[in-house]
Amino acid sequence: MIFALTAGERHDLTALDDLLAGGRVKRTGPGRPRHRPEAIVADRSYSSHAARQDLRRRGIRPIIPQKRNEHPAYLMDWSLYRERNRIERLVNRLKQYRRIATRYDKLAATYHAFLMLAAIPAWL
Repeated sequence: MIFALTAGERHDLTALDDLLAGGRVKRTGPGRPRHRPEAIVADRSYSSHAARQDLRRRGIRPIIPQKRNEHPAYLMDWSLYRERNRIERLVNRLKQYRRIATRYDKLAATYHAFLMLAAIPAWL
């Protein structure tokens, strides 16, 4: 699991590079984890031509539905996109902790630390 904190009114797309830099994909067999996933499943907030080009340049297949005002039309694997509900369920599980849902903490480092503590039971 990777968490990237942004300011309250920032766009989600600004955290894409941080998320890609911090992620590792576990191999099925022995060996070190891969740094590049085969595909990225994201919601419409990550949909932009520049983001898709960046992901394709890195060799990552974007599974992102396009916005209604976005042209040209992109093909998408909707069966793989349905797996995104796992992420939504994880966020809902983390928001069961009141401190995570309301963000009372003044410092981002403190909030990030409690976010990690809340994620430990979900990871185990």
